[in-house]
Amino acid sequence: MASNYFMRRVVAFLICTVLLAPAGMAEVKPLALGGYGIEQDVTIDAPPDVVYSAATGDISGWWDHSFSTHPARIYIEAKPGGGFYEIFDASGDGVQHATVIWAERGKKLRFVGPLGMAGNAVDFVTTWDFKSEGSGTRMHVTCNIAGQIAPETPKLIDQIWHHFLVERLKPYVESGEYRKKQK
Repeated sequence: MASNYFMRRVVAFLICTVLLAPAGMAEVKPLALGGYGIEQDVTIDAPPDVVYSAATGDISGWWDHSFSTHPARIYIEAKPGGGFYEIFDASGDGVQHATVIWAERGKKLRFVGPLGMAGNAVDFVTTWDFKSEGSGTRMHVTCNIAGQIAPETPKLIDQIWHHFLVERLKPYVESGEYRKKQK
């Protein structure tokens, strides 16, 4: 008796699943997935601990890509489990671009997250290595990206990192502008 009841329930479930489910299901679209890596270097005329400090904490002086047209704050908490945040307004609305997974002051910072590609099935593992070179610092950036990637994305990401490192961070540190953010 109990097995007959069970069989009727299974049959009813299968009929409902086959007949009714397709009408309520969303369209399923395949994602084109891929991956690539980029590496860039910049030499900055300042010691590694200075470059590290300028590249973390409040980064609004050199990081100029954001979701908000006027973010209230953009900063990196340089500690394991810390975040790379963009805060939109005084109420605290915003986005977490990445999570810090390795922080070694003056030597290395590594974070994982979609960065500016939030909303896509993509993850960046970004590592910043800081090494003394002469009187300055060689900052080596490795960015490994995997997930939903359009064919033009690798070239674009490479250009963006060049912009951040060579056109923004280097002059920001070398001009001493970073000191204003530390006060």
